[in-house]
Amino acid sequence: MRFAAVLLDMDGTLVDSDAAVERAWLMWANEAGVPIEQLRPRMHGAPAPTTIRAVRPDLSEEEVQAASRRQLELQYADLDDVVPTPGTARLLVALKELELPWAVVTSADRRLASARLGAVGIEPPLLVTVEETPRGKPHPDPYLAAAARLGVDPAACLVVEDSRPGIDAGHAAGCTVAALRGLDADLRITTLADLADILIQQS
Repeated sequence: MRFAAVLLDMDGTLVDSDAAVERAWLMWANEAGVPIEQLRPRMHGAPAPTTIRAVRPDLSEEEVQAASRRQLELQYADLDDVVPTPGTARLLVALKELELPWAVVTSADRRLASARLGAVGIEPPLLVTVEETPRGKPHPDPYLAAAARLGVDPAACLVVEDSRPGIDAGHAAGCTVAALRGLDADLRITTLADLADILIQQS
């Protein structure tokens, strides 16, 4: 099928920020007394409050929000090794040439998303951040919001993700999902250059 829009996750998909994300979580885990083995499988893909609730179910909602703010503070200034993922430049050129609407849909807040996208020189036509929907990934709300703001049917959207919460969110929204990192989804891609090839072939 020819897609009406492409909805891209940020961390791990467009932007290689793995090291910065993991450093922040490691520091937070040390401060919060959370065993890193418990946290490591949950570091990527979900909003900070979702992860914190999972590893610290004893915290009140007010304490969860405070812990989330602290975790984000650890990330804001850590941009030293944030770079575009392989194939990003080629995909962005293809999207422009195909005149295909696209958006970045992230579990980061707007301040962090703007910092990381700015660090790699990406200016998305639409940015949907965690503040903008009542529920984050793995719920469908972020991708439904992006489709609505682009004026397209979610069923005609291609979501691009690198984590299980993101893939689940895309599927829950009724979108087709392309997955990186060898994860199972409707399409498996090695880099975003693969996605550029697919979109060009479909045009």
